[in-house]
Amino acid sequence: MTDRRRTQLTAPLTALSTLTRRPRPGGAAPAPAPRLELPGRASKLIDNAVYENGRRIATPESPAESREWLTDGFAEDRLAWLGLYRPEPHELGELAEQYDLPELAVEDAIHAHQRPKFERYGDTLFVVLKAARYLDAREEVEFGELHLFLGRDFAITVRHSESPDLARVRRRLESDPELLGKGSEAVLYAILDAVVDGYAPVVEGLDKDIDEIELEVFGGDPRVSRRIYELSQEVLDVSRATAPLAGICAAIAAGFEKYGVDEDLRAYLRDVADHVAGINERVEGFRLQLRDILTVNATLVAQRQNEEMKTLSETSIAQGEEVKKISAWAAILFAPSLVGGVYGMNFEHMPELGWVFGYPFALALMFGVSFTLYVIFKRRDWI
Repeated sequence: MTDRRRTQLTAPLTALSTLTRRPRPGGAAPAPAPRLELPGRASKLIDNAVYENGRRIATPESPAESREWLTDGFAEDRLAWLGLYRPEPHELGELAEQYDLPELAVEDAIHAHQRPKFERYGDTLFVVLKAARYLDAREEVEFGELHLFLGRDFAITVRHSESPDLARVRRRLESDPELLGKGSEAVLYAILDAVVDGYAPVVEGLDKDIDEIELEVFGGDPRVSRRIYELSQEVLDVSRATAPLAGICAAIAAGFEKYGVDEDLRAYLRDVADHVAGINERVEGFRLQLRDILTVNATLVAQRQNEEMKTLSETSIAQGEEVKKISAWAAILFAPSLVGGVYGMNFEHMPELGWVFGYPFALALMFGVSFTLYVIFKRRDWI
């Protein structure tokens, strides 16, 4: 549930097809040679490409070389797209100088752990997104943070985790030069769509977990309370990541007219905004559902405790009744034992020892006392 997890996002970029409502070109874009990070390699530059009219024309070795491709006399329709993975502060500092990036945004990108947001610094956009994926094996959600710097002729992405898989987004855009030729806005919308699509399996996974929890609640699993709490925290984390996306889409839409955004990209953003609204509605529903489940679980636990207390009380009452019966019979049997004990003391001078009716009297006395006690205990329901 935290950003420290480092696994790769594998969910396919399915909704990108909504971006292009026209036939794709017949020829496939040339396959780029991704600049993968090698052990011990100092550079954190994963891929560096320069595009002209949506087609890759160069794969420079450094950001400075990319900048040179943008400053020659034929750079009007060119776009540099640089992808970095956990860059060092000095690397971002060099990029900030070369591409005139805003200082505050660069500081945010260095420190990471930012909430999703959209900020405009003059002609440069700074966007922070939280990607997510659901891990079936551990039944939990992991997040990845992504920072974007977007200018008229450049797009810089800074990842602080393995997800999202921007190589998939890049390949998809390169397969549609007409779309990529629309500039850095196309990169922003494609990445935003990929992040939003990544939440679809997350939502399905949470929905499945909630169904399992409902069965556990009514099944009386004593560990379900802890799982409800943990899942509630996951839902809260997802809400913190997805709720700001609605504001980001609204902020982008607010600049449509001012910055002359392409009509196709506007329709694409509206589609992304619809997906965001649907995800937020489901996440909010999960939060309310878990709250109700927690209430029901507390009620069921209280009922089970009451049933246990009732059983204990009934057992205690039954034991009390048995004790009363034993005590009553013990008292009845004690009376003849007392009389017999008195006449068994064998003193020499006892009035009844020489009496002809002494023995019948003793028996009658034993019987009479016992019968009297029996009647008393019977009336009191002790026996």
